[in-house]
Amino acid sequence: MRMEDKVILEAGLNEYDAMVQKAIAKAPERKKFDVKPVYTPLDTEGFDYCEKLGFPGEYPFTRGVQPTMYRGRLWTMRAYAGFSTAEETNARYKLLLEAGQTGLSVAMDLPTQVGLDSDSELSHGEVGKVGVAIDSLADMEQLFEGIDLSKVSTSMTINGPAAVLLAMYVAVAEKQGVAPEQLRGTIQNDILKEYIARGTYIFPPRPSMRLINDTFEYCSKSIPKWNTISVGAYHIREAGASCVQEIAFAFSNAIAYIEAAIKSGQKVDDFAPGISWIFTAGLNLFEEVAKFRAARRLWARIMKERFGATVPKAQMLRVHVHTAGSVLTAQQPHNNIVRVTWQALAAMLSGIQSMATCAYDEAIAIPTEESAVLALRTQQMLAYESGCTDTIDPLAGSYYVEALTDKMEKEAYEYIKKIDAMGGAVAAIEQGYMQAEMATNAVNYQYAIEKKSITVVGVNKYVDDKELGEQEVLKADLSVGQRQVDRLNKMKGERDNAAVEASLTTLKKACEGTENLMPYIIEAVKDYATLGEICGTMKEVFGEYRQDGSNF
Repeated sequence: MRMEDKVILEAGLNEYDAMVQKAIAKAPERKKFDVKPVYTPLDTEGFDYCEKLGFPGEYPFTRGVQPTMYRGRLWTMRAYAGFSTAEETNARYKLLLEAGQTGLSVAMDLPTQVGLDSDSELSHGEVGKVGVAIDSLADMEQLFEGIDLSKVSTSMTINGPAAVLLAMYVAVAEKQGVAPEQLRGTIQNDILKEYIARGTYIFPPRPSMRLINDTFEYCSKSIPKWNTISVGAYHIREAGASCVQEIAFAFSNAIAYIEAAIKSGQKVDDFAPGISWIFTAGLNLFEEVAKFRAARRLWARIMKERFGATVPKAQMLRVHVHTAGSVLTAQQPHNNIVRVTWQALAAMLSGIQSMATCAYDEAIAIPTEESAVLALRTQQMLAYESGCTDTIDPLAGSYYVEALTDKMEKEAYEYIKKIDAMGGAVAAIEQGYMQAEMATNAVNYQYAIEKKSITVVGVNKYVDDKELGEQEVLKADLSVGQRQVDRLNKMKGERDNAAVEASLTTLKKACEGTENLMPYIIEAVKDYATLGEICGTMKEVFGEYRQDGSNF
């Protein structure tokens, strides 16, 4: 920029700033990023667009991880679905696939997420309630009955017992005649965020890290198209983190996984291409766009400069996005249709690779067929009718977006350096650092809503007290638990129990050693050992994590 142009611009900004200060003096206090009234080249001083931004598909991938992005191929459209039994969930999957969904996203029930069978005393009342019950290979077979696994990408939100569910998926594919090399999909497999955000852990962190490491190694050799981990930034944000904390805490967890894999002798260029991510798409459109652009750039630099990754796919931040469920409201639930639309728009403008959109009734109950299809239609209309896929990174060069991108990258990196100084993510979790930071942010956000310094339409402003009638919701089938237990007992009576006992004994011995556990888990699964039996066998060696940290 010429000096005379800079002087003129600065003078104009001073006059403009004086004018707007009166206008914004009465505005509600912001509890998000401080936003200037207007952005100019002065906010990106020295900014060389061609040099710093580069092109899509080129390091550091600020503008996207693929050269053609949506002009070449749209993102994978998913709906997070799973409830009751495998049969009922299978029917929902077929409905969504017929409606144009291009990938499956499996929700497991709570007992499955913590490695319990449906007949466990601790499972009572929870079977099939917040996801589908998967007790054994028999359930996984039913879940994907009539669905060709060579033609669909499947994401499974499973962490503590992720290795077991992956083994079941591999076994189902084998029965379909689909080779492991053909399988595409993701297991979440991010255990560290469970200790700080969700709570569906089983084993203490260090043996859990071993299981993750084993899946990295096994998949890099045997299931090369599979994403061995989906690092859960989403759950960190939904548990109360800010968008900067969402980046930083998830990245610190991922750094711990990478360091563990390298320490075990794996090469970063071999396993890192299998690392994928799940992020939130929140309500502030420009913050969300800047967040993803900053995250891609920061991650590429970490992988190249810190870990020496040379393969482009090992440097890429490949992201699945789920629109934020925590910001949806039970009040005036149809307002959520609008919220979800611009959340999805933010994700699309950010250049993500896969997306699931919330249904408008998720603040009340499991989505109905109607609301689930509408959530999918939201993505389809954005993709085909909005015009936003016509060009790549359409907001690039916006003074506001570029300044926000730089700011988020810097602040996230400062958090990462602080966690590094504590000894890394595991040490920071042990000290309760990330948990405390997230809790503080969550409390401040809720307080801002209660003070009405943040407006939530239908909740603290424009409240409608009129009775609108009962919202149609999907009702829980209270008989599902007993039906699933009956199915489990029938399967146990028909399997070869001697073979199950033998495979579990072999698995236990492997746990006591240092071998990769995946082949042993797959063999146990093929013998129809249950999820609870396999996880119970591993607990005998690894122990079980307690919330007081006694098993760290």
